[in-house]
Amino acid sequence: MASVGVVLDALKAIGEETRLRIVALLGRAELTVTDLTEILGQSQPRVSRHLKLLVDAGIVAKHREGTWVFFRLVDGGPTAGLLAGVLGPFDDTDPILVADRSRLASVQERRALNALGYFELIAPIWDEERSLHAAEAAVEAAIGDVIGDGDVGRLVDLGTGTGRILQLLGPRAVRAVGVDASHSMLSVARANLERSGVTGYELRQGDVYSPPLDAASFDLVVIHQVLHYLDDPARAILEAARLVAPDGRLLVVDFAPHRHEFLRDAQAHRRLGFDHDQVRHWLDLAGLHCSNIRDLAPPAGTDGLTVTVWLGVDRDDRSDRTQTNDTASAEPASTAPSSNNSSTLKGVA
Repeated sequence: MASVGVVLDALKAIGEETRLRIVALLGRAELTVTDLTEILGQSQPRVSRHLKLLVDAGIVAKHREGTWVFFRLVDGGPTAGLLAGVLGPFDDTDPILVADRSRLASVQERRALNALGYFELIAPIWDEERSLHAAEAAVEAAIGDVIGDGDVGRLVDLGTGTGRILQLLGPRAVRAVGVDASHSMLSVARANLERSGVTGYELRQGDVYSPPLDAASFDLVVIHQVLHYLDDPARAILEAARLVAPDGRLLVVDFAPHRHEFLRDAQAHRRLGFDHDQVRHWLDLAGLHCSNIRDLAPPAGTDGLTVTVWLGVDRDDRSDRTQTNDTASAEPASTAPSSNNSSTLKGVA
């Protein structure tokens, strides 16, 4: 419940035309100051002042993505319920709001074209990898079978890449967050999510070894086709498990052991797959019980890649889930330079 002072501050912040328009726009998408300047037709300093008032009042949250700062409506706390009441009565045919939405669509279209240009540069690399393993539809069907039907609660996808997991599972989540080290890939994910009509998602720039999220705050954590890019996958699983809420789950999707050495040079793979016991052991060290393992064979008649899906579920003895990687790693970390920007070449299996 919000105090009288909090409600008054929020109402004062919203009670101005430009700030009310900003709230309506941020209810539809995360936007930068530049985006809002273009949509509203106002100067950047003026828009920035309005945003500061909204942030200070707990109406809007912001996060940095490289040199950009994105703004969105808060999704929790004392003002979240107030926002629902403010946005609910809006007349969608109001000429001002219609014009704002039209300019928002133009901004999103331009972002999508910029993201497409980047993605076209790396798509041939992904196509080569995808040809080696089971079809995406089969992998996604297996993911659905392993996690089951219904709501997934609070979802985070670590190394989100193109945002495909958020597209697949986001509509079943009460909160959907994608984390990636690459600003360029986050732009691709944002464009894909906007184009597919997924709303309410959050994208964050961050390292899989230290995701910028609170511990025990997600019901389903996903690491999809990321581990094979990492020097220390055990540490990544430990950090992912740190995010798992009580009774939550960690889904890992990656390749089984294989002999395709060319993937090291051609696609920056650090590891040539993982066997069942290896990932099960890492899940156990992270305080999770491996409750399900599913293998998807490569296309018939090919020496391709087997995709494996592991599901770890919360155990009651996870008091040590914030331990350091030195304790959790089952093998020494590589002495080679580490690259945490895993999703730049991340496939969408």
